[in-house]
Amino acid sequence: MNLDTREPVVQTLGVLEAAALLRELTAGLISLTDFDEALLALVRVTRDAVAGVRWCGFTALRAGEPAGVAASDEGLAGLDDLRHGPDSPAMSAIHRREMILAADLAGEPRWPAWTARARDLGVRGVISAPVDIDDQVIGAINLYAAAPDLLTPQHQLTAMLLAEHAGLLLAAVRDRGRQLTLAGERDASLLQDGVVGQAVGVIMTQRGCPPAEALDVLRTAASSLDIPLREVAERLVRTVSRPRDN
Repeated sequence: MNLDTREPVVQTLGVLEAAALLRELTAGLISLTDFDEALLALVRVTRDAVAGVRWCGFTALRAGEPAGVAASDEGLAGLDDLRHGPDSPAMSAIHRREMILAADLAGEPRWPAWTARARDLGVRGVISAPVDIDDQVIGAINLYAAAPDLLTPQHQLTAMLLAEHAGLLLAAVRDRGRQLTLAGERDASLLQDGVVGQAVGVIMTQRGCPPAEALDVLRTAASSLDIPLREVAERLVRTVSRPRDN
């Protein structure tokens, strides 16, 4: 009996490839707080990990306006940048809330201006998948091929999984960024507090460290002693202000 098992093997390899991609993306984005940095990591990891994809880009919108763009290769950045025109596969994916496939741009009637630019840059096929990030930001991940008909149903499945996972990761990046900003504002407020500011100054003098590090020292002490930060600061200021015995 001659059993042809090539198709299941191809499908299994595709699933393994997608799983490896998602793991690598998680590892690369899990600690980032800068959205633009995360977008760049996303497109570069995707380009390097997905067979048949020569370039990758990302188009982001905030409240309907361009909010960010990333390209795995700088020469193709204009294809993802809506300032060069809104008529593109990425915008079709975002507006229609569905994956867009153009396996061969040679006869593609949609987005004529965009297609002409893409072909001039060597792009012959594209998949764009919508990415939901949070209530304010949405986008599309764009996979580009350098030859026609290279983008297969397996690439579409990968793009779908990638879009879902990227949305979660990018939402977490934006949340960490917001938390970092709030923490910075709280730190600035604490440093303006008289006694805390004085205590920070003492630690900076003793350790030769910047204000943020000095404030962290106070926080660590407060946590270890299980007392409020301000009380730790007051104790420190009282200690250094106490007259020394002659």
